[in-house]
Amino acid sequence: MVSTSTLCKNLLNVKGIVVEDANVWCDESNVQHLLIKARPHKRLQHRCPHCGCKCPGYDHHGITRRWRAMDFGGVLVEIESACPRICCPQHGVVVASVPWAFHNSGFTKDFEYSTAWLATQLNKSAVAAYMRIAWDTVGNIISRVHQDIEPDMHKRLDGLRVIGIDETSYRKGHKYLTVVVNHENNTVVWVHEGKGKAVLTLFMELLSKEQRESIKVVSADGARWITDCVNKYLPNCERCVDAFHVVEWAMEALDAVRKQSWHEARDAAQSYPKRQKAGRPKKDDQQAAEAAAAKEKAKSIKGATFALGKAPENLTETQKAKLELIQLSDNRLYRAYKLKEALRLILHMTDVEEADAALIGWVKWARHCRIPEFVELQKKIMRHREHILNTIRQQISNARIEANNNKIKLIIRRSFGFRNIQNMLDMILLVCSNINIPLPNRPAAYTA
Repeated sequence: MVSTSTLCKNLLNVKGIVVEDANVWCDESNVQHLLIKARPHKRLQHRCPHCGCKCPGYDHHGITRRWRAMDFGGVLVEIESACPRICCPQHGVVVASVPWAFHNSGFTKDFEYSTAWLATQLNKSAVAAYMRIAWDTVGNIISRVHQDIEPDMHKRLDGLRVIGIDETSYRKGHKYLTVVVNHENNTVVWVHEGKGKAVLTLFMELLSKEQRESIKVVSADGARWITDCVNKYLPNCERCVDAFHVVEWAMEALDAVRKQSWHEARDAAQSYPKRQKAGRPKKDDQQAAEAAAAKEKAKSIKGATFALGKAPENLTETQKAKLELIQLSDNRLYRAYKLKEALRLILHMTDVEEADAALIGWVKWARHCRIPEFVELQKKIMRHREHILNTIRQQISNARIEANNNKIKLIIRRSFGFRNIQNMLDMILLVCSNINIPLPNRPAAYTA
């Protein structure tokens, strides 16, 4: 047989606690509560919550506080203890720490670890309902747990060699986050609200001289503010423009040509007069046949977005038929499609010299193609030519960054948003990294 004190200590999973009393009571809602009156062990009393030093007392009698612990079945568990104030030489007058809870928290550490782990798997409303806490409290717990598990964020910046930089929106109204990812282990190493040169400068200035010198490759889109920051703070690394974004530029130009062709085909189809008689036209009615062909062309071009965007080997039979119709009826749009495909194939090359020669050939073709969108695109390609060749040389892709951007959007959507930006950033750093949140009475293997 074990004593009530020993049973409570084992169930609470707290070391350095002295249980003085325990009793069960019911509140007005007929919910059972187990109130455990306890105090820290003598060696843990009068400790500063910031530095952990033992300090002289400031008050003779502290106020009594309660902390929520993990439920025992359906019974709501609380710990009650006196909290005297102490006088720390470094931090001044503060409330003494207790071994079972974080400073300025009304919950035990096991309770907060469990809540944070659930928040990485479920939406905040479900976590709040299950743990019987407020919706906003979940976000505050996430921040406290992240601060406890990773008190020094600068360690994430050690040993960086290949990084990716991108921005992603987190709310309507042009609200953005700047995200920095370590390509080698696919973890988010830094995230901050906003975008632009001023925000990225904050990250660059966090790096020490040794950390800057260790970075050899930076991949991102073609934003000038990223290039300016890299040239200023990382002059010895290779700046790469991600192939995904280069193809995206070509797709934007191609889609602009497609829309223009569709508008022209639609206007041509609408220029034919309406037939006066109802029913099917006669076989020898040339005007009706031409009107039907014009409508079919406009319809094919309007619905050809995926056919024009996909690689030829991935096309369905219907999409192949649309491309064949475009090839026969719209030479300009088909030439734009061939330009996009040629650029995509260049980015798949592995030999830099061969890719450079092919890129120069593509630029000459685009320069004389008489398609304004691609004439402008070749100028953009020439501005980023060196960075594109660096991407081919390094064989690097921003696919991992885009995957993390999707994960960030999923986190925000699953949580039904965040009212506190810091809670959101802490949640991103917990989920998009290799941090394991420890769960009570479980081996580390079960907390991943």
